[in-house]
Amino acid sequence: MIREISVFFPAFNEGANLYETVTKAVEVLRGNFENWEVIIVDDGSSDNTAELINKLEELDSRIRSVTHSENKGYGAALRSGIYSCRYGWIAFTDADGQFNFSEISNFIAIQEKTRADLVIGYYLKRSVPIYRKLNTFAWQTVVNLLFGLNVRDIDCGFKLFSKRVIDTIQTLESERGAFISTEFIVKAKKSGFKIVETGVHHYPRRAGEGTGSKPNVIIRSFVDLFRLWRKLQ
Repeated sequence: MIREISVFFPAFNEGANLYETVTKAVEVLRGNFENWEVIIVDDGSSDNTAELINKLEELDSRIRSVTHSENKGYGAALRSGIYSCRYGWIAFTDADGQFNFSEISNFIAIQEKTRADLVIGYYLKRSVPIYRKLNTFAWQTVVNLLFGLNVRDIDCGFKLFSKRVIDTIQTLESERGAFISTEFIVKAKKSGFKIVETGVHHYPRRAGEGTGSKPNVIIRSFVDLFRLWRKLQ
């Protein structure tokens, strides 16, 4: 039974969503885990994210933050979150409130049943425009072909994994692009870790704007993709 967990939230200009997302997660953690921590990674936000983080840290000493002085990208935010975690199991979701963190119980049940090292989510129904679904399908197809993966959704922003995976992989290189999830799973598989999947619900974004579909992010992700493919050949 997983009784200790580190949870982190990468955040860039998520002031409209962050407070509610984190406080709901904290309620779940307080009721289900003996030891836990929450880490908020502020990736150079220019809105009121920093102010809200201060308020959240005052609520509970187990909430802390990592701050980037400038926006470094989703990959860098995930790296900062991952490497800041202390407990043996790590989970993360996006800070935009499009996931229900209470579904972590499903991830843990799957892990206990399968003894998996990583439990990664896949969208039961993704609440994004059709063009983003098409982009995701194309990206997923290329990644599976290049690396021989067989997962439904590499980039779903809800994952649970053992800290042993990170200690073994040691280095994640992706920074500006959104390739880091692919790099993480590819390296975990290559290292022999067991990966299983579970469906998660995805809710419409209530405020703010995602950055994953911006052209520069997509281009950078493909650059990182082919760089890793060449490196592993």
